[in-house]
Amino acid sequence: MNSIIVSMVATAGLVVSGFALAGDMPAEGKAKCGACHSIDKATMAPSFMEISEKFKGDKDASKKIAASITMGGSFGWEYGNMPARGLGANDAEIQSLSKFIAGLAK
Repeated sequence: MNSIIVSMVATAGLVVSGFALAGDMPAEGKAKCGACHSIDKATMAPSFMEISEKFKGDKDASKKIAASITMGGSFGWEYGNMPARGLGANDAEIQSLSKFIAGLAK
């Protein structure tokens, strides 16, 4: 019985943390990038968390991520090429999303 309760509590914690992560994604991330990217799971593209981990500790991470979003490409990932500016993100959206992604792995 105790193991069932522990499992239920652990599962509830994972569900709640998943909702918190999804809720924290900026609107431009959902609208412009959400078709291929998610915060914590690789789907058609690397997760934002994987991208953040790749640049962890790099003081220029946000700038590098913004440059990648702007020009598009595969960036050494095993997925297909990302179109330049994703689904039409403007410079302000790219800057905001780049800072968000870079900050995930802290």
